[in-house]
Amino acid sequence: MVESVKRAVRIIKELTGASPRLGVTELADRVGVSKSAMHGLLRTLESDGLVVQDQESGKYRLGPALVTFGNAYLDTHELRTRALTWSNLLATRTDEAVWVGVLVHDDVLVIHHVCRPGNVAQPLETGATLPWNTTALGKAIVAFSPEELRTSLLSRPPAALTGHSVTEPEVLEAQLAQAREVGYAVEKQEATLGDAGIAAPIFDRTGCAAGAIGLVGPVERLLDERHRQGCSIATRETARSLSRELGAHRFGNRIASF
Repeated sequence: MVESVKRAVRIIKELTGASPRLGVTELADRVGVSKSAMHGLLRTLESDGLVVQDQESGKYRLGPALVTFGNAYLDTHELRTRALTWSNLLATRTDEAVWVGVLVHDDVLVIHHVCRPGNVAQPLETGATLPWNTTALGKAIVAFSPEELRTSLLSRPPAALTGHSVTEPEVLEAQLAQAREVGYAVEKQEATLGDAGIAAPIFDRTGCAAGAIGLVGPVERLLDERHRQGCSIATRETARSLSRELGAHRFGNRIASF
């Protein structure tokens, strides 16, 4: 691997973390290079808009070019493109917010978000990343992923976002088994207090879980027994339709199983 590229990526990751503004000395220490080398790396990144320097503090933060790159990734993602219409239909059918997500390492990246129909103010979550084990999306994807991937993810310490986040591997394994049995996964206040999620896997033309589509809403409404039943059916049917659009009709038996 090219060391300078690795260092540039490390700088961006450090600025993406808990400290969105860092000075040259702090970055040099974290990346493991001299201050002079860090100055050169930052000047190069700044020239292309990947980082910008705050004029008052002299510290660096992420630059506007990353927004362009991020939007380009989302705009060219096949699953997101095909999910646009189906997500709107699912939101209308259930009267709930809809998320579409993909697995990126240990996290779920929300690649599309349809707000709940109505005039209620809702923050747009497209681009958000959450630990896989704290979301219904993540559990739906992992449940239907190859056993090697499940084993690998469960072998690493799961993250916790709330006091309800499930971090015990044996409990997560049981949840994943349940998701495979019923065809959808559930999350209850594990990512955000007061919210719940229901999600089903989306398969691609290779038969692998390419992502998941799901609903997010207040726990008392989404998991109300009658509403939950209708929501889970609608979510599975939408995931099945999306899977067929991605070419998964060749794996009809597997799709029909959920």
